Amino acid sequence: MKTMESDVTVLAGDIGGTKTNLGIFVRGERRPLLKIVETYSSKDASGLEDILTCFLEKHDLNVDRACFGIAGPVSGGRSKTTNLPWEISAARIGRRFGWAHVGLLNDLAATALAIPFLTGRELASLNRVRAGREKNVGLVAPGTGLGEALLLFINGRYMPVASAGGHIDFAPNSPIQLKLWTYLRRRFGHVSNERVLSGPGLANLYAFLKDEGRYREPAWLKKAMTAFDPPKVIAENALSEKSAICSAALDLFVSILGAVAGNLALTGMTSGGIYLGGGIPPRILPALRKETFMKPFTDKGRYRGFLEKVPVRVILNDRAALLGAAIRALDSIPFRNAP
Repeated sequence: MKTMESDVTVLAGDIGGTKTNLGIFVRGERRPLLKIVETYSSKDASGLEDILTCFLEKHDLNVDRACFGIAGPVSGGRSKTTNLPWEISAARIGRRFGWAHVGLLNDLAATALAIPFLTGRELASLNRVRAGREKNVGLVAPGTGLGEALLLFINGRYMPVASAGGHIDFAPNSPIQLKLWTYLRRRFGHVSNERVLSGPGLANLYAFLKDEGRYREPAWLKKAMTAFDPPKVIAENALSEKSAICSAALDLFVSILGAVAGNLALTGMTSGGIYLGGGIPPRILPALRKETFMKPFTDKGRYRGFLEKVPVRVILNDRAALLGAAIRALDSIPFRNAP
């Protein structure tokens, strides 16, 4: 096998319900440097080991350490993925591929670890508050599902805290949201934040507005919703202002996201910032820049003043979780000039 130019070669992974990203990193001056990256369809594989085998057959490299961010709970080096029928074991992977150092962590915890290492070009600001250092940080990430995590600054270092916050109760805070809750309760029983703040969640909002007779669905839009990915159709037609129902669905989505992000900021006292990750926020950035997001974010009564001082950023780097997994793998190796 080949050896790369660094003395430590890390295989990092971001394992999601839709796709799996694998990357080879080496130690860098400021943060791990990505040398090789491949993307695989998660649903087309029977497990992570199959994808790792394909990757290693293509890239013949010695791996010193491996770490994988998993879309699901991680405990004792094992994980059962939330949106895939996979059971992942760090020990089993280590035995299979002969690796002595294999780690697993929640994918949102991995993304959170990357936040202090992201550059200004990898972030978009939603307010004019300057980001502070060495303070608690929160992460909300709507995509295939909804993830939340905290990055707490404790004893001179950042510690990621994974959560299942996407599955807590959806708390309506307006008349239309109360009707939305009732509608979803009839359909699903328990109504979590993920039922509204995810790709399928955006489709649920659209269905609510249509089924309640609030907006008409034109024939061209009905056809597009059948032929293409519904969340993508809704977002694109909302941003281009081609459809009233799509615009209303996206506005409702953004408003609820603002409220949920504000709630996490209070839960973690995240004076270091709230960051929006996942696949959806970068795609709807123009909608997030409106008051529709920031108003419910700060509308928390006596804590408005605190929330007005919390920086809010959108993560534009779609490989942040991959970077975070590499950072965890190299955790014992010092980095120079890290923020």
